Amino acid sequence: MAFDWFKRKTQNITTSTEEKKVEFVSQSFTLITTDEKFISFRSTNEGLDFDEFKGKKAVLVDVFATWCPPCQKELAAVESKLWPEFKDNANFKLLVIGRDHTNEELKTYNTKKNFTFPLYADKGRVVFDSFASSTIPRSYLIDKDGKVIHISIGFNETEFSELMQKIEEAIK
Repeated sequence: MAFDWFKRKTQNITTSTEEKKVEFVSQSFTLITTDEKFISFRSTNEGLDFDEFKGKKAVLVDVFATWCPPCQKELAAVESKLWPEFKDNANFKLLVIGRDHTNEELKTYNTKKNFTFPLYADKGRVVFDSFASSTIPRSYLIDKDGKVIHISIGFNETEFSELMQKIEEAIK
């Protein structure tokens, strides 16, 4: 994993429920899914930069932990509602990142939960710590231009429904 530390910039994102701020530390990441697929991206002063998806896909980055009760509720909603709706859409990519978990831990967890979406390991909280300091689950919806257009912190059904609508708008 390469690290290029620069500066933090705060972005204000307004949702219908509240205004949220996110700080990005400029650096590059490579994550491996539990099924051995790689994805690389950079956090920048403007948001998250996914070169392979730029101009093509909206990306939902969701950070969770296996021990977190609200995360379990959110991931169940991802499995039952979000993933079936968007998994085959060529304009969408889902990154579900296990904060401070290894691939082996996530494989065991996935076997237990029977999730059909890919999980990415973030051992050492490197990805999470680049743009958050606490509170999970945490989701960032990034549009095709790499701008964060929605942030969810914690989990509730109303905000999850709002996220689903924002994804629908972002993939058009």
